[in-house]
Amino acid sequence: MSDLKTKPTGNDVHAFLNTISDESKRADAYTILELLESIVGEPAKMWGASIIGVGEYHYKYASGREGDWFLAGFSPRKQALALYLMSGIDRFGELLSQLEKYKTGKGCLYIKRLSDVDMTALEKLIRASVKHLKEAS
Repeated sequence: MSDLKTKPTGNDVHAFLNTISDESKRADAYTILELLESIVGEPAKMWGASIIGVGEYHYKYASGREGDWFLAGFSPRKQALALYLMSGIDRFGELLSQLEKYKTGKGCLYIKRLSDVDMTALEKLIRASVKHLKEAS
């Protein structure tokens, strides 16, 4: 079995966020960082070159593959903030309907600007995802 390429790096989260040239996107990234750290109760770490993850859990698939991953994370990409909710996006349909403007991918929630979403619904969504993972592991 191959190892995951994306692992905690020890790089400085704040130094990474300070490289974001768009002030609004940088401010949104710091808001998400504070939200994730307050929900999980742990400091964030850089995972690979551009993902910020908070907390960790151990997973094991039926295939025997296992590893460690973050409970919640994000990456401030050029097009949007990508939030990684590892418990799966689809299970939270009611909370998603309250968010307003967003897109989803497999395990990802894409938000252009935090001003486009309902922050209360976003916080509830992240809390529910983290709680689900903690209970499952």
